[in-house]
Amino acid sequence: MQGNLNEIDIRSILQLVELGQRTGELFVEAYGSQPTGAGGLRESVRDSLAYRQPYRERSRSGEQSWFVFFANGQIIYAADTDTSLLRLRDYLRRYNLEEALDSIENPAISATNALEYGYLWALLENHILTPAQGRSIIQGMVGETLFDLLSLHQGSFIFEMGPALAPQLTTLEIGPLVTKIMKQVQEWKQFHPHIQSPSQCPIISDAAQMREALPENTFNNLNRWADGKTNLRQMSRYLNRDILTVARAIYPFVQLGLVQLFYPESQEGGGSNPELGLDSIANIPRVVCIEDDLSVGKAVESILAQHGYEATALMNPLKALSLVFQLKPDLILCDITMPELDGYEICAMLRRSSAFRQTPIVMLTGKDGFIDRVKARMVGSTDYLTKPFGESELLMLVEKYIGPGDPEHPEPDSLLADALDGEL
Repeated sequence: MQGNLNEIDIRSILQLVELGQRTGELFVEAYGSQPTGAGGLRESVRDSLAYRQPYRERSRSGEQSWFVFFANGQIIYAADTDTSLLRLRDYLRRYNLEEALDSIENPAISATNALEYGYLWALLENHILTPAQGRSIIQGMVGETLFDLLSLHQGSFIFEMGPALAPQLTTLEIGPLVTKIMKQVQEWKQFHPHIQSPSQCPIISDAAQMREALPENTFNNLNRWADGKTNLRQMSRYLNRDILTVARAIYPFVQLGLVQLFYPESQEGGGSNPELGLDSIANIPRVVCIEDDLSVGKAVESILAQHGYEATALMNPLKALSLVFQLKPDLILCDITMPELDGYEICAMLRRSSAFRQTPIVMLTGKDGFIDRVKARMVGSTDYLTKPFGESELLMLVEKYIGPGDPEHPEPDSLLADALDGEL
């Protein structure tokens, strides 16, 4: 069983595995810069998914990817393909056992299965970790992996039948687990645009006001983790809470501006360009429309600005490329038919950069042909919008990928226009 997630979603795939009581491994890779093969499945996925191949070699393209192990239609274990032990170390921290990993030699099980899973079993065999603690850790790992997968809309997958991952500590029923996590995914959307990703790191921006607003013990706990280095997912691991509980607790303070969220890259100089003066509008969903038709570009700007989005149209495709890297938009709308550089080329170029591998890119065109849609998918576009389009169509598509705007913010379009005035 293999295909693309625009044809069948993760939830349906999991239900098929459960109904068929199948044993084997599901591998999912998010769409990136490389085109799909003749059968629609990315060649990097198809070629690298031999079940017995060590998972360290599976994701050769560098895109984000995950795997889930099954036995008789139940989940044994799930993770992304990061070969480090950082996640396991985070989970061990709640038991004050993170240093125990340093005393474990590379376990034999990691050669053919998951490195993290192998180390977890070594801790159990050495009686450092109890079975109850091990089961709790696996349940947490599976839960957060499924949260990411059930939030994913674009990608390729393959399910490979094979022997079950062994040994097994626990098995989890798919139905109840998926129902629970789908509810979390739906509720997560209410935090947009203030909270966008479990990878964001909170930091207290006004400690004095926070101290007045919270009991001392609560403030001390929050101050301990909101250091700008620990992300929301790590906090959920340390506190033994799901990501939704952590986000719900911190959300009111983010709304009030007492807590700010950053991506790890922005702490290393990868955030908004200070020369453009964009930091003051960082919390508004940012949309860039690359469109050589002035009337279409202005219409997009006007519609999105009225609904609380920060929007700007760039009419020169060559200059647009450099500006997009400075703006780092949450969503890119890109016309297909343009002089000098067409939309396909722009999309392919952006997908080659790690900064835009996960950014939604929606192609705009007056052609409603099947070939154009296929070509747009092949260069890595997320979706397709045919011109002419109405206000409701545009808003539905934008909200689908980056959530609702912030109508209460003062004139986001003017702020962006001022910031870009010199560049344009």
